[in-house]
Amino acid sequence: MHGDGHIETVQRDVADLKDSFGRTVNNLRISVTDRCNFRCRYCMPEEGMQWMARSELLSFEELTRLSRIFASLGVKHIRLTGGEPLMRKDLHVLVKQISGVPGIQDIAMTTNGYFLAEQAADLVRAGLHRINISLDSLDPVKFTEMTRRDHFHRVWEGIEAVDRLGIRPIKLNVVLIRGMNEDEIPKFADLARSRSFVIRFIEFMPIGSDDGWSPEKVVTGKEIIVGMEKAVGKRLKPVEMRGAQPADRFVFEDGIGEIGLISSVSEPFCSHCNRVRLTSDGKLRTCLFSLVETDLKSLLRGNADDEAIRTAIVEAVWKKEEGHLINRPGFVRPARSMSQIGG
Repeated sequence: MHGDGHIETVQRDVADLKDSFGRTVNNLRISVTDRCNFRCRYCMPEEGMQWMARSELLSFEELTRLSRIFASLGVKHIRLTGGEPLMRKDLHVLVKQISGVPGIQDIAMTTNGYFLAEQAADLVRAGLHRINISLDSLDPVKFTEMTRRDHFHRVWEGIEAVDRLGIRPIKLNVVLIRGMNEDEIPKFADLARSRSFVIRFIEFMPIGSDDGWSPEKVVTGKEIIVGMEKAVGKRLKPVEMRGAQPADRFVFEDGIGEIGLISSVSEPFCSHCNRVRLTSDGKLRTCLFSLVETDLKSLLRGNADDEAIRTAIVEAVWKKEEGHLINRPGFVRPARSMSQIGG
């Protein structure tokens, strides 16, 4: 039972935002916009996306207020996502505001990299600590096929710009889809060993409305390890397995090149999940595949005080799902696309 007594206890302990399965939530993903200038196959349909009106999005002030409330409940890590977060005007201003929130130790961002070359310096100055850039192919033609946009060279310019600024780590997120880009595993192995980038492979998940997902198209983490070791001729050694972070981390046995595997489908990390999500229109989701949302925007705009919002968050997190049901009976795709939920 989700009794009031338990919720009150959790509220008093500001360093402990727990769910009913004993997991502690200290990581918040904030979507700042549903808009994106790419149309990645695994994320959203090519045509027909309806964008939210600007008034539907949470303002920077509202996002900063929620960051303070989450921080008071023990959240230490915030990741800004979209859609494409850099389509939100003056995002560095929000980074600066959140970096001033007591308790927030780490601000990261996931981006497609298109706007990075011109915005990276401002973001780093404002307090951005880490960055993940989606890069599903090292072949400009295949990149265009996967993203439905011919922007490979511009994205690579953004990656180079961030690298020059010295921000670390720079993680490159790769979604492999069988029959499309799994043949590039050796090229990504070479990139991990020749540059300081961490290559993170994310299993193809059923989240886009016309993504063509099927279990057969998932290239599993185990297959990736075999492909990488074969390409390099060296073993991958585990560095961190099944920690609070979703990625299992590996380095090649000679210490050159780090790989991350996010095996959400073949080996879910749900039992260790420490994160919740805030959609750009102010809904709290306790899982990417949640079928319910908690409307924090209505509380913010209905003049609720911080304590009322804190209580709503605590209650929602307490009911966090045990895990997703991909490949299992009862699985239901979310009604929203990935860009609408927040990447």
